[in-house]
Amino acid sequence: MTERIVQTIRTVPQMRGEIAARRAAGATVGFVPTMGALHAGHLALIERAASEHDVVVVSIFINPAQFDRADDLERYPRDEAADVKAAAAAGATICFTPNVTEIYPQDFASSVQVRGTLTETLEGQERGVGHFDGMATVVTILLNIVGADVAYFGAKDAQQALVVRRFVTDLQIPVEIVTAETVRDRDGLALSSRNARLSAGGREQALAISAALQAAANAISNGSADSPEAANAAGIERLRAAGIAPEYFAIADPSTLEPARQLSGTLLIACAATVDGVRLIDNLTVSANREAATANC
Repeated sequence: MTERIVQTIRTVPQMRGEIAARRAAGATVGFVPTMGALHAGHLALIERAASEHDVVVVSIFINPAQFDRADDLERYPRDEAADVKAAAAAGATICFTPNVTEIYPQDFASSVQVRGTLTETLEGQERGVGHFDGMATVVTILLNIVGADVAYFGAKDAQQALVVRRFVTDLQIPVEIVTAETVRDRDGLALSSRNARLSAGGREQALAISAALQAAANAISNGSADSPEAANAAGIERLRAAGIAPEYFAIADPSTLEPARQLSGTLLIACAATVDGVRLIDNLTVSANREAATANC
């Protein structure tokens, strides 16, 4: 079987020129932005984009503006050759692999900011709104460079997806945003590039995060919890039993991230915790009308 060859592009002018040529030939364009260290969750996004578009662009760019700690940036996994090969196998047409100065030229002085509950709670409260400023800025830059019809994001980063939808709407960027279901290992652990840094013991301990989310979801759906506080307590109890102190464990409106005041409608249950020195996030959505909990999608 012949190995698929993907085109690797490193500069903005070449990227724009290639997309212009493809569009002139009538192609539609799907886009999957990543920071590399591709896993099955990324590949599912690429496969979906490939099933829906003539051209699939995958960006591989570790955005320094999204890291609040220098050591976290330094330890982020990097293997461009493996990422390009995996992206190609999943159906990518083009891998856009710019360096930092290509995205942030000398004297770069602009920023895209989203303010309000979407960026000031959960991740924003723990990491600072600057984290989302960095993400919003780089995603805006990438969307402008690629000019895709549709961009694909994973539901594991639920807050990020909401922020992207907000600034795309506010800035009238002509792209559709699709959020795809979280991909998990068979044992329930949400796939993440950071998982590669977990030891065997740390990975086992990390399973308590998805278990805690499910415990809270079950408490809501089966009626054993009569308030958001009670459901929250069910999840935190499961984490503490595994020796995990969460940065946050929250039940919120899935559209606004406002804290839930009662158990009704669809709710987002979100958690962030550090396990084995690795910061992990995960979430579930649940229907509070006594139906079974479902993975966020």
